[in-house]
Amino acid sequence: MHADPITAFYTAFTRGDGEAMAACYSGEIAFDDPAFGRLTGQDAGDMWRMLCGASGSPTVTFQVVQSRSGSTTVRWTADYAFGARRRPVHNEVVAHLVVRDGLIVEHHDVFDFPRWARQALGLPGLLLGWSPLVQRKVRAGARARLAAFQARA
Repeated sequence: MHADPITAFYTAFTRGDGEAMAACYSGEIAFDDPAFGRLTGQDAGDMWRMLCGASGSPTVTFQVVQSRSGSTTVRWTADYAFGARRRPVHNEVVAHLVVRDGLIVEHHDVFDFPRWARQALGLPGLLLGWSPLVQRKVRAGARARLAAFQARA
């Protein structure tokens, strides 16, 4: 358990340490965001292991903006290159996290998916980033990459 799992989680993120990030999660973690959808347990921790282990892991900054009664809101940004074309992405995220017994049990990331799609996907993202079809395709790709990562681990 961590005295301050939120700070430990995001400090590990700034170092690209997915293993330390996953250690801040409860085994019962429920995570969700626009790119991966809902992930629970080991899948959520493995997502961070995968993202931080990727070549050129993101440059991350964060700020805790509100914390009370076990619920915390964090604003964080990540700068990274996405996909085979290595398109530069600057993603601004608001995270809502819940801590119980010294570990994170809920983690909900919110970001502007159409803005992200414009940066990460180029012209298709510019034209169709608002579309649920594009979001489903991105989510399917993200989950396939996670499954491939888990199969190698």
